[in-house]
Amino acid sequence: MKFTAAHWGSYQFKDGDPDLTPLAGDPAPSRVGRGWVSAARNRDARVLNPVARKGWLAGDKGAARCDDSFVEISWDRALDLAAAELDRVRQSFGNAAIFGGSYGWSSAGRFHHAQSQMRRMLALSGGYTSSRETYSHAAAEVLFPHILGTSNRAFQDDMTSMPLVTEHCELMLAFGGISARTGQITSAGTSVHEVGPWINALKDAGVRVVTIAPERGEALGDWVAIRPGTDTAFILALIHEIVRLGREDQNFLARCTSGWSQFKRYVLGDSDGIPKTPDWAAKICDLPASRIAKLAETLTEKRVMVSMAWGMQRADHGEQTIWAGMALACVLGQIGQPGTGYAFGYGSTTPVGRGVRLIPWPSFPKVPNAIKDFIPVARITDALLHPSEPYAYNGQTRHYPDLRLVWWTGGNPFHHHQDLFRLQKAWCRPETVIVNEHNWTATARRADLVLPATMSLERDDIMMNRRDPTLLFMSKMFDPVGQARDDFAIFTEISDRLGFRDAFTEGRDTEGWLRHLWAQSENVAKDHGIALPSFDDFRAVGRFDVQDSVDTRVAFQDFVAAPDSNPLSSESGKLTLFNETIAAMDLHNCPGHPTWLPPVEGGVLKPGEFHLISGQPDTRLHGQNDMGAESLASKIQGREVCTLHPDAADALNVHDGDLIKLSSPRGACLCAVRVSELMRADCISLPTGAWFDPQDVNGEMIDVHGNPNALTRDKGCSDLSQGNIAHSCVVRAEKWTGPMPPLRVTRPPVIKT
Repeated sequence: MKFTAAHWGSYQFKDGDPDLTPLAGDPAPSRVGRGWVSAARNRDARVLNPVARKGWLAGDKGAARCDDSFVEISWDRALDLAAAELDRVRQSFGNAAIFGGSYGWSSAGRFHHAQSQMRRMLALSGGYTSSRETYSHAAAEVLFPHILGTSNRAFQDDMTSMPLVTEHCELMLAFGGISARTGQITSAGTSVHEVGPWINALKDAGVRVVTIAPERGEALGDWVAIRPGTDTAFILALIHEIVRLGREDQNFLARCTSGWSQFKRYVLGDSDGIPKTPDWAAKICDLPASRIAKLAETLTEKRVMVSMAWGMQRADHGEQTIWAGMALACVLGQIGQPGTGYAFGYGSTTPVGRGVRLIPWPSFPKVPNAIKDFIPVARITDALLHPSEPYAYNGQTRHYPDLRLVWWTGGNPFHHHQDLFRLQKAWCRPETVIVNEHNWTATARRADLVLPATMSLERDDIMMNRRDPTLLFMSKMFDPVGQARDDFAIFTEISDRLGFRDAFTEGRDTEGWLRHLWAQSENVAKDHGIALPSFDDFRAVGRFDVQDSVDTRVAFQDFVAAPDSNPLSSESGKLTLFNETIAAMDLHNCPGHPTWLPPVEGGVLKPGEFHLISGQPDTRLHGQNDMGAESLASKIQGREVCTLHPDAADALNVHDGDLIKLSSPRGACLCAVRVSELMRADCISLPTGAWFDPQDVNGEMIDVHGNPNALTRDKGCSDLSQGNIAHSCVVRAEKWTGPMPPLRVTRPPVIKT
């Protein structure tokens, strides 16, 4: 038996098998994995040969980048061109003019990690401009060190374990819900999927789950169908009612928080003249005031976990919602206790709340980057459109770099960025775009030089996730499609042309690096009382399970037990309800305490408008495997499927299977219709990840495949974090009665040589 792994699960197979079987012991294998092999073998979607854009070879500097054909070239010429262009830009403009773009989701393997491979090569070439944070939770990454005194990564690691929630919690207040759909995935791979079984365990244990979300999804128990983007007002009203009842935990607030008096004055309306009562919030949230008041009273009578999904902060003023959620947990005073308190990310990805030992397995080593400049990850379009212009970020005034070369590996910004038509305009600004890619994604189709890369099923690697108890040797299932090469091989050849091959490889080939990483792992394992097999034995068996890996955790337990002896790294050493550092930044869009700030889009809608919900899909990871059998079978008439409430469908005169056009001031897209009562009537839900396919249809540019980021606004959620606001989007909808535009999501025109 052989094994392999991806961000959506682990699998086993025998030589000659045409498909994969989920790893034995996985209680709920992911749906995403069903489309993996077919996506890998879809030659129409794979990049088979190195190609260069025709106009770029002729000397243009990007004007036709988003609408051009390609010329097939040899690997030697492609590598020569890539190395020469990198050298030209660094010599002419300096290394800060090079942007190293990658998002890290290309491979679950420890060695063939595209982001690490690219960054190592670029660092050795003299450095590059990088990005910070993630699209998943940028607002939290910047905010949490201020208010929790810990990084988001550390908070995720220390999250109260799910089994303790099942055992001790009586009421879970789940903002954004908890979903096995998003729980299919985890960065660096997973051997088991626990979120679905955990949801069932909560139900069996009698834990009351109150889901606050505009779409019911997999919600257990009570569903509070809140108006999108208004959760902060809802939370403030809960706090106001708890204070009115005199049931705030004054001892916890005094011992473990700072800034309660300032925040309390705001909640009660003493500072701005607006008491944040249930009646006040009811109009904003489109909910009965009595329901808000009753829930507040119930919270004071139960053992409560306040859970925030990652998506809560991907909205305008997203910091306020997760900060307000923390404040509510502080007012209830149950942080630091088993199964209760405050959580961020349950169900947003597989391992959040997983009760296992954390083991820091080694990874492909980094090289220090001589260029210290960076951009927030969601500000790439602004950086390309506005070089040298100032922007605010976390108390600093920074300036966008002047980027001349973009090198993208292991990612697809034309999936995860917002306002893709604006990004397409910006994408024509740099002089050169180079992409390592295995598929003809929208990003590859908009590159000047495309270097075909292998997929995980076409190479050996090792899955070692510090938050997973299983180590797997990832065996190659089949030979590379076309002329695809590993990123390591590609960057080795480029390093050779630039004169630092030995520094990049350290004298090792792929086999040598895998053995080196395993030798390092053996030393790490010894520190944790674990004896790993030899590399050869591990490869022969293919799997190693860490015994006695269970290690339940309670977030902030030591701090709450003795705040003076175990202070946090925040400005006060405590959980900050009013943060003086943030207040001193004097940001109009992120004050010094949780505040209700109306979103740039939303509120009460005009006739014909809908709130757009763009969550993660069920059949693919972001855009990965969109050309696999599972994702293709889920589409209708080849288009991504949106969900409408029956009342909305009646108003639009559409039924299951019809097509509609969604539009916003940014653009338009086509999608098919599914009707469901499990959402608000003023919302439309359209999953992300359909490969962007903009076409001129009767004089209007429309994404004909159904990517919601053709509609979303490209704006930072505040001047604190500059995270994205994908969930603050209003669209108009109309039935599509025109002809069906053909899809153009596979291989573009390629001129054979």
